[in-house]
Amino acid sequence: MLLDAKECQLVLVDYQTRLMPAMHEAASALANAGRLARMAALLRVPSVLVEHCPDKLGATAEPLRLACEALRSVGLLQHLSKTHFSAVSDGLGELLHPPARPVQGNARSLPKHLQKAAPQIAQRASVVLAGCEAHVCLLQTALQLLEDEVEVWVVTDACSARTERNRDAAFDRLAGAGVELVTTEMVAFEWLRTADHAQFKAVHALIK
Repeated sequence: MLLDAKECQLVLVDYQTRLMPAMHEAASALANAGRLARMAALLRVPSVLVEHCPDKLGATAEPLRLACEALRSVGLLQHLSKTHFSAVSDGLGELLHPPARPVQGNARSLPKHLQKAAPQIAQRASVVLAGCEAHVCLLQTALQLLEDEVEVWVVTDACSARTERNRDAAFDRLAGAGVELVTTEMVAFEWLRTADHAQFKAVHALIK
C-alpha cells in the first residue's frame, strides 16, 4: 500500500518555540517537518498545524512557520490550538472531515424529487502525521484517529521527544496498533510516484 497525495492530509503537531529546545535531535525533526509542509504546498495536500497551549509553549517554531506560508497563501493550511494531549479531542476530526453543507434555500420551494442533494465535501482517507512529543501528543492523536477509522501514517524522522527511548517506544506502540511508519523521503516519492511529475524537481530539491 502506497501513499496517494490526492487522498492525504498532513497534520503537524506541536513544533513550538518553548518545546523544541528540549527535544532529542530537534533540528532534524524540525527540518523534516518543514520539508513535509513545503512538499504539501507543491502537491496541493491540505494541512493542519497544531499547537498545544500556545500561551505557555509559544507559537510554532519559526522555520516551520515560514515553511507553512506557501500552504497558507493558497488556502491549504488550517490551525488548531488545543489543551488536550490528543488533537482529536479538541476538534481535529472536524477539521479533517468537515460535515456536509445543508441544502440551501427553502426546502418547501421545490417538490422533493426536484431538490438537489447537498454537495458532499471530498473526503481524504489518509492522514500523514508528525510532531512532538512522540509518546504523548503525537501518540494519543494517532491512536484516536485510528479509533475513528482514519488511515494514519507517522513520519518517524519528523518526530521527536525529550528522550530517544520515549520516541522509539512510541513508534513501537504505534506500529503495533496498526499505524504505518514512514520517513520524509518515503512520503516524497510516494506522493510523486513518477519522475515525470510536474513537481518532481522542486520536491527532489527539498530532500537532496
